[in-house]
Amino acid sequence: MSEALRKLLKEGKTPQQHQDITPHVGVLTLHFQLYGCEDLKAKRKAFTAMKAIWGKEPDLAVAETADHEALDCATWTIAALGASAQQITQRLDQVEKDIQERIDAPILDIHREIL
Repeated sequence: MSEALRKLLKEGKTPQQHQDITPHVGVLTLHFQLYGCEDLKAKRKAFTAMKAIWGKEPDLAVAETADHEALDCATWTIAALGASAQQITQRLDQVEKDIQERIDAPILDIHREIL
């Protein structure tokens, strides 16, 4: 966020062209079970699509958030930014479905939160 925008928000003013600038954020955390990964290089390769596909979307942020050194599991988090909670829910539903289709690892646990 730019300093000019921070100053306007602090003063209670909004830019003229943006009347509603309050974004909604959704967080989707997926815990995967991995089989046959002999080293961290193989683990990274199994999740190449996470950053290659969804990491380049303008409304998403993707990161491995836990189990960095484990070879048998992985935890990835996707954060989505949108204009409404409903829009974010739909977006995360689609991302979750796409991940299940493209990532060759069973999902053990899913946690979703709309902020």
